[in-house]
Amino acid sequence: MPTLMELLEAGVHFGHKKERSHPKMKEYTFTIREGIFIIDLEKTRDLLKEATEFLKKEVAAGKTVLMVGTKRQAKDAVQKVAEASGMPYVTHRWLGGTLTNFETVRKSIRELESLEAKVKSPEFSSYTKKEQKVINDRIEKLQGVFGGVREMKNLPDVVFVVDAHREKLAVEEASRMGIKVVGVCDTDANPQNIDFVIPANEDAPKSIDLVMAEISAVMGVKKAKKAEEPLETTQDKEEKKTEKLEETKESKDKKVKNSSTKSGVKEKK
Repeated sequence: MPTLMELLEAGVHFGHKKERSHPKMKEYTFTIREGIFIIDLEKTRDLLKEATEFLKKEVAAGKTVLMVGTKRQAKDAVQKVAEASGMPYVTHRWLGGTLTNFETVRKSIRELESLEAKVKSPEFSSYTKKEQKVINDRIEKLQGVFGGVREMKNLPDVVFVVDAHREKLAVEEASRMGIKVVGVCDTDANPQNIDFVIPANEDAPKSIDLVMAEISAVMGVKKAKKAEEPLETTQDKEEKKTEKLEETKESKDKKVKNSSTKSGVKEKK
C-alpha cells in the first residue's frame, strides 16, 4: 500500500474546483485551497486498502471483474491490468445496454466471430474488393467496441471503473443489475452507487498509475498454459547422448582439417 508521501507526490490529493464538485464527495476531502478541493489522503489510503482486499477475495473466488476506463489517461493502464489478469475490459466507449441488455451485446459478439471466420475461409477471396472492405470495416468497428468483452459469456460479478463521473452510465447499469462497483472517484463524481469508493485524482497519469499498480497487485496474472512435454525414455536419452558425441567428434575433425589446410597454405607461401 502506498505511503501518504507517495500519494502526495503522485498528485492523488488534487480534486476539482468547488463549483464542479459533487456535494456527496465532500466527506472524502480535507480542505479547499484556492477554490480547489483537496482530497483526504488518509481516507484514500484506507479506502484503497478496503477496495483491493475486496477485489482480492473476489478474484480468488473465481469471480469476473469488468474493468472500465475510457478516458485517455486511463485506457492503457486499465487494458494492461485486465489483459494480464484475464479479465474483460472496456476502454473504447461504454455502449448503453452493455449490462442491462447483455444478450444484444452477445449477439454483436457472435456477429464479430462469424465475420472473422468468413475472412479466414477460402470463399473470402471470391468476394469483390468492395465487399471485402465492407466486411473488414465492420470487423474493425466491432472489435473496437466489443474486443475487450468478447470472452465475457455472462454478466460480471464486479465492475471496476476509473473516473466514476465519466463512467456514470456503467455505474448506473451495474447498480441496476445488482453488481458490486469499485470506483476511482474524483470530487466531481457521485459516489451514491459506488460500493467501494477510492477518492483520488483521476486526471493525472501518475495518480492513475499509482492506484492501478495496487489494483494490479491483487488481480493476479493469467498464466499461459504450457504444452505437456512427453516423458523421455532411457532409449531416447541414449540416442541423444550418441548424437551429441557424434556432433562433438565431427566438430573436432573439422577443426583439425581447417588447421591442416591453413598450415599447407603457409608452407606454399
